[in-house]
Amino acid sequence: MKIDLIIVGGGAAGMMAAVQAGRLGKSVLLLERGEKTGRKLLITGKGRCNVTNNCDTQTLMQNIPSNPRFLYSAFSRFDSTDTMAFFESAGVPLKTERGNRVFPVSDKAADIRAALMHEMKKAGVRLETGMAVKLLIEDGSAVGVLCEDGKEYRAGAVLLCCGGASYPTTGSDGNGYKLAQQAGHTIVPPSASLIPVLTAEKDPRDMMGLSLRNVTLRVEENGKEIFSELGEMLFTHFGVSGPLVLSSSAHIRALGQKKYKMIIDLKPGLSDEQLDKRLLRDFSENLNRDIINSLGALLPRKMIPVVLRRAEIPFAAKVRDLTREQRQALLLVIKNFTLTPTGFRPVEEAIVTRGGVNIKEVDPKTMQSKICPGLYFAGEILDVDGYTGGFNLQIAFSTAYVAAESC
Repeated sequence: MKIDLIIVGGGAAGMMAAVQAGRLGKSVLLLERGEKTGRKLLITGKGRCNVTNNCDTQTLMQNIPSNPRFLYSAFSRFDSTDTMAFFESAGVPLKTERGNRVFPVSDKAADIRAALMHEMKKAGVRLETGMAVKLLIEDGSAVGVLCEDGKEYRAGAVLLCCGGASYPTTGSDGNGYKLAQQAGHTIVPPSASLIPVLTAEKDPRDMMGLSLRNVTLRVEENGKEIFSELGEMLFTHFGVSGPLVLSSSAHIRALGQKKYKMIIDLKPGLSDEQLDKRLLRDFSENLNRDIINSLGALLPRKMIPVVLRRAEIPFAAKVRDLTREQRQALLLVIKNFTLTPTGFRPVEEAIVTRGGVNIKEVDPKTMQSKICPGLYFAGEILDVDGYTGGFNLQIAFSTAYVAAESC
């Protein structure tokens, strides 16, 4: 079989590129090392798959902290509107939720994967199981790949869509970086983005397993606010996790060089004055009780000892004996529960990898290597990453579309 294009990696980028190249009449071989394509797709958005963000190109660019200008051409040629049209036409109805996040109406990531698989089949894409371990390079150009089992595949072009170094069980274990290095590419050291955060304080361990809803998490860098969002988070044995924390972690990009604070407003729906009135009301109903037994209507039970300790109020203090200063200290902790990030969980636990193939060595208009003709890149293998909200999948789809057209 004559092959025009070999795609290494059957994730979001690899499948989208295969569909587009197949639709253009090219013979496409998609090499996936695992038994199933799109394994990481199936776990995105808690299994719902946040497929893109329903916004314009400028907003897409604003949500890419690493090298956004590199993606301008790709976003201009295939944006979120195109992604939505692609899946709608493939039989997957979509809906837009808070923050312009786009999901399948079914809330099933499997429907997104199934649509891509169906479109690949229609486009005549050949799917093979195999792990590429070596690029075949002749006269300075990429002409194929050698697989772990000894099989060689040759083609007019090779597109690497191997992902980053996060969630290695889904196949993205950094192998793509080794293939890129064989062609002479430099790799920006991979690190974690969208990752649980370690904290200096031990309070999270005391509240391990406690999930907070409808709280606001604010992050400050050297005293300046760089992130603020309402949502859910979780206390763990090492620090904090959950949707808010994962989103905020992408903004903490110079840990060790700059000072960061994570500040939780436990009652964002109440102003300081309203919260003070609420405290007075609750206290009036519990005048003869110990303070530790009088906050159950306001705070989760696991959190009460921690909050009182931070406000320096003895657990056995009677409510009737509390001073105005103690009440104000309690209010301050509830509205400004502060944690100090000290690091991140291992990169293997990250939703997205920061770093990858140096974009200075890749043509942004074609996604072709500037070092090795015939070699292309798409998706997370590149040194670009986005915030949460569908932006990382849009990067995958946009770069895949451009690479497929260019190949």
